[in-house]
Amino acid sequence: MKLFKFHGGVHPEEHKRVTSVKPIRVMPIPSHLYVPLQQHIGAPAEPSVKVGDVVLKGQLLAHSQGAISAPIHAPTSGTIVEIGEYPAPHPSGLPVRTIVLAADGEDKWLESPINDADPLQASSAEIALRVGAAGIVGMGGATFPSAVKLRLGSKHKIHTLVLNGGECEPYLTCDDRLMQEHADGIVDGARIILHTIGAEKALLVVEDNKPAAIVALQKACGFMGNMQVVQVPAQYPMGSEKHMIKAVTGLEVPAGGLGADIGVLVHNMGTAYAVHQAIRHNRPLISRVITVGGGAVKEPQNVEVPIGALLSDVIAFCGGLVEAPARILMGGPMMGQMMPSLNIPVVKGSSGIIALTAEEVAANTTMPCIRCGSCVSACPCGLLPLQMAAHAKAGNLEQVVDFGLVDCVSCGCCSYVCPSHIPLVQYFNYAKGEIAARQQAKHKAQENRRLVEQRNQRLEREVQAKAEAAAKRKAAKAAKSINAELSLD
Repeated sequence: MKLFKFHGGVHPEEHKRVTSVKPIRVMPIPSHLYVPLQQHIGAPAEPSVKVGDVVLKGQLLAHSQGAISAPIHAPTSGTIVEIGEYPAPHPSGLPVRTIVLAADGEDKWLESPINDADPLQASSAEIALRVGAAGIVGMGGATFPSAVKLRLGSKHKIHTLVLNGGECEPYLTCDDRLMQEHADGIVDGARIILHTIGAEKALLVVEDNKPAAIVALQKACGFMGNMQVVQVPAQYPMGSEKHMIKAVTGLEVPAGGLGADIGVLVHNMGTAYAVHQAIRHNRPLISRVITVGGGAVKEPQNVEVPIGALLSDVIAFCGGLVEAPARILMGGPMMGQMMPSLNIPVVKGSSGIIALTAEEVAANTTMPCIRCGSCVSACPCGLLPLQMAAHAKAGNLEQVVDFGLVDCVSCGCCSYVCPSHIPLVQYFNYAKGEIAARQQAKHKAQENRRLVEQRNQRLEREVQAKAEAAAKRKAAKAAKSINAELSLD
């Protein structure tokens, strides 16, 4: 199969060997699980339970709100002991609404009927509905509700499904192990998705530094004529949706557009496996495989972790820390987020817990830009990072947008290659956050004006209605008076 190159990209040191050769281990359920209601792009879920309720594993804890949302289910059986604020899996550590579940140790499943009907004979709407009810979101980290993407097949002509097995971030090997150990489930999930979106073919794309995963997927695909395992070069950010589409199809996603706009839909390998679990076994998304790594971890490995387990519980399961970490990341070192502490819960989008030593971080002093152009050469989106950063630093957000901020995928290639160690991607993330905040404030102001106008219009209608009522009463009174006089005559 012909492959296509994309501009830029880097080859960071992988740090994958230690965890890629170890089988996935299942973590025991901790005493308490802290399940955030916001684990996906879109509106947070709304609690369906109250404090004191006894729940079973897989039971609905919170239902979705709106078109872009996802429900939350109980990762184990136990009692709801609190619904309140708890630190979010975010660098700010700000609290978010969270359901706290005290495990009873029985890990008893909610009994639910198994649908034995062949999903490949079911309607697309039915499959999407069941995937949505299972709370499945993008497992690559984007956490976009998967049911919404599945419904794109009814709005766009999708000709190709791409399953993303790039996993190009250093340290992370959770998808690699999932492909090695559960290739059959992934391929079955791919068949279900392919049927749901009505695409002609599926490309299972894996970087060439994962030979065992490639062999496992090829064996699982067998002789399926509409499914092909594709090896691509190990180059960061190959796991980016737009760049993977470019690499395997030669097509470019338009600025601000989606892969579906050009007939290609991308799902993560973990998402396909979650679809298989939901449709074949009626299992909602209540756990996920994550990589626990970094030099500060005693026993780096891949672990299947219940949603809501604290990072401290997961690291303790991996033997604890050999030294105080200089940095704790959720996700990889290129695009992952730095966590303020280990008292943060694992969520659906968590792909890794990376505890880095001071030597691994190797912080360097930021120096002035020397205009070398390395960031321009490395940018896989063909942008001008040095110009964008200069405008972002000066607060010229409109200019940053003009230079292509919307197309920036925050991959960090520019920061990685910068000889002056300028944190370029941080400027871009700041600009994105500030623009989003301004848009939200603008929307809020517009909404307030709309509400004020509606109130004023309502008051005017009330005044007018009162005036009309008074006029009617006055007219009726006058008429009554006239009638009285006429009756006297």
